[in-house]
Amino acid sequence: MPNVSDSPQPPNGPLVVALLYDQLCTFEFGIVAEVFGLSRPEMGENWYRFASCAVEDGPMRAHGGLRVTADAGPELLDIADIIIVPGWKGADAAVPPELCDRLRAAHARGARLASICSGAFVLAATGLLDGGVATTHWRYAEALRSRYPDVSVDDASLYRSHDRIYTSAGSAAGIDLMIEIVRQDFGAVAANSVARRLVMPAHRTGGQAQFLERPVAKREGVEISPLLDAVRSDLSRTWTITEMARFCRMSERTFLRRFTEATGAAPGQWLTHVKVDAAKQRLCQGREQMEDIAMAVGFGSAHTLRHHFRQTMGISPVEYRARFLNEQVRLPV
Repeated sequence: MPNVSDSPQPPNGPLVVALLYDQLCTFEFGIVAEVFGLSRPEMGENWYRFASCAVEDGPMRAHGGLRVTADAGPELLDIADIIIVPGWKGADAAVPPELCDRLRAAHARGARLASICSGAFVLAATGLLDGGVATTHWRYAEALRSRYPDVSVDDASLYRSHDRIYTSAGSAAGIDLMIEIVRQDFGAVAANSVARRLVMPAHRTGGQAQFLERPVAKREGVEISPLLDAVRSDLSRTWTITEMARFCRMSERTFLRRFTEATGAAPGQWLTHVKVDAAKQRLCQGREQMEDIAMAVGFGSAHTLRHHFRQTMGISPVEYRARFLNEQVRLPV
């Protein structure tokens, strides 16, 4: 068994094994190693063990000119609890039959399988996704659909699950999926701790779209910045276009042009997202009633809060709270 931790007291939790292959997707492998391979003594002795295994012979190279060496050979898959495919060589690259056999055997004995981005082609090659739903990067969705017609390909979601098999979209969605696996195994506190160490916000749920059309502030100019600060500090107030323009001492026509130039969004869009962000913070702080949260952030009613929250986040406020409210860490036994 390879040395899977540098900790003085190695963990003894689920064994996570990442595949290594020639033309390895470096970033995707790095995601898996970062989430599952770092020493995290604060998580206790039941935290994950991590190792890599080579699924083909010969020297292996990774994107960026790196040469990689695995901890073990494919036999490690026979004892893994979670097997992760960090990308693949391409839609047309053959998947070794021996690898498919080992993945099928691992799944049959209860192991979980997961893929990032083009790694979905490996899982699809096993036949285990037939009759289920899978996702991959939107660039590869049509190729996956064409090559494996028995798999229902969702080209919009960040990640999907089917019978203990997880697939994810592009690289960033792989981070979301890995943190989701942590959340399922250890709870929201552990998942949020991993996200913070990655300098990531609380992770997105799988049903959210690969394309997030959320406006991002481009340039908060001197003329608009005082208004933005005032709005954020008093969301319960009714901010109309007329009031905001008056605050900036502009005509409404000039205000609308300057606001869009500064934030990249119309005032109504920007205000909705600011209110949703404020609601997210309150949802994670305690058991405050939805009506109270809605009033505090300026939505006026729980119905309006739920409507805008779901439109923006892809999930309801209740589901968001259930996922991200601080709770006691659950350790696998």
